[in-house]
Amino acid sequence: MYHHLPNSAKMLFDHIRQELISYYGEQEAQSMTFWLMEEILDCSRNDVLIDKILEVSEEKELKLTTATQRLKGHEPIQYILGETEFYGRKFSVNEHVLIPRPETEELVHKIIADNPIPELQILDIGTGSGCIPVTLQKEMKKPEVFALDVSEEALKVAKENIMRNHAQVELLHLDILKENLPLQNLDIIVSNPPYVLESEKKLMHPNVLKHEPSLALFVDDEHPLLFYRKITHVATQSLKRGGKLYFEINEAFGKETAALLQAAKFQEIEIIQDLQGKDRFVTGKKT
Repeated sequence: MYHHLPNSAKMLFDHIRQELISYYGEQEAQSMTFWLMEEILDCSRNDVLIDKILEVSEEKELKLTTATQRLKGHEPIQYILGETEFYGRKFSVNEHVLIPRPETEELVHKIIADNPIPELQILDIGTGSGCIPVTLQKEMKKPEVFALDVSEEALKVAKENIMRNHAQVELLHLDILKENLPLQNLDIIVSNPPYVLESEKKLMHPNVLKHEPSLALFVDDEHPLLFYRKITHVATQSLKRGGKLYFEINEAFGKETAALLQAAKFQEIEIIQDLQGKDRFVTGKKT
């Protein structure tokens, strides 16, 4: 596709952008093109603006061609490049883990802000890429951090990210719906479990539906709070008195999730909105 293309940053940018416009629209195509050129060619926005002359090897040309074709198949750019950014750090991602969302950064920021005390014991349930526990371990004061997932493939990615970011997190392979949690006296339990209803699939972008792991996304319409109910029960047993539970939630179930915590005798229960103004987090403290 790019063979014998003039080695002009502007012309290359326009060429890739034109390839993607009909699939993503002008703004997103432009954003993705900048991202590809920066990651694959080390070519910045400024390099495009000043129309820098580029040296594009056959290998990099092939990478650009392949990446563009994969984008046309609605594959997320983060999977194509093999990484994404979360809370200022780079994390490896692939089709076995969800791509971390900005809302989850908000949740992590709240946990950090709420808990300045050193040496807290923290558990992340359904860790995926490990972005939550790695960030908490790096940003908080000497916490002891644990993370679990039912997916062995996800745990491989989490392990890679722990090493990549020089973090200390203990990983557990566990099905929280079926197995007992071998941890007690925790200060914090956090979870961003599957919460998208099967009936909401029709509202979702094809790059999510086709490529992100359904195991980490969807729950049956009949049991929308399946994971929240179980994790709340686990939290009553594994959190110490005064320990805190943090959930990321489906915006449609804020009151219902809060009611689960209330029934389990949690106090200081809050439904918190994300930056988009949607009910996105529920927190509570164990009595």
